[in-house]
Parts: sequence; structure tokens; C-alpha cells
Amino acid sequence: EKAYSPYSDYKVGAALLCKDGSVYTGCNVENASFSVTNCAERTAFFKAVSEGEMEFEKIAVVGGNAEDKAPVDYCSPCGVCRQVMAEFCQPDFKIILSGGELHQIYTLSDLLPLSFDQSNLN
Repeated sequence: EKAYSPYSDYKVGAALLCKDGSVYTGCNVENASFSVTNCAERTAFFKAVSEGEMEFEKIAVVGGNAEDKAPVDYCSPCGVCRQVMAEFCQPDFKIILSGGELHQIYTLSDLLPLSFDQSNLN
């Protein structure tokens, strides 16, 4: 509901569950200069990290176009969001993709095999 998507009309929401039980939500925020748009998943992670949270359980992602456009079965995180998840989460971190009544559950390693992380810098 809070997504700001005047250019694509593709609204995304995310709810990030922390290990302590707290939940941080996010929405996509578009910009006329598309490269500075921020996705819902990153918004949720950045809100949590900015509040001191560093341990995460799972994230649920839902989104799609307006009702008058073709429906989307599942809203999958973009590559940048997957890389942010890899920075803060273990490979078994759960990612729930929802499409209304339907949902699929993946692990981070399912969606981002061979991720780049701190070990690559050593």
C-alpha cells in the first residue's frame, strides 16, 4: 500500500522477520532516475540494520502491477537485493515469495548460488 511506483506501477512490499521476533517492513520507492530506486527488500533490511538488528530469520515478498495489468505469480528479489541478503544472512535464510493465495519458499542459496561475500575478499 505504501509503495511509491509512479513510473512502473509495480508495487512491492516486504516483511523481514528478525531472530528476536521483531518485524521490519519495506516498500519499493522509485525515482525518475531509475538507478536510484530502492526495492522493498533492501528498504526492510536497511531499516532493520539502522536500528541495530543483525540477525534475520526470513523475509516475505509480495508485489505486482496494478489490477488492470497482467498479474504476477511471484515477485522475486532482484540481484542487488539478493546480494544485500548475502551480506547479512546465512545461505539457509528463508525467502517467501507470495502471489496472493500462492507462495513458494526458497533459501538464499537457492536464489543466489555462488554468492560473493567477505570470504572472496581474503
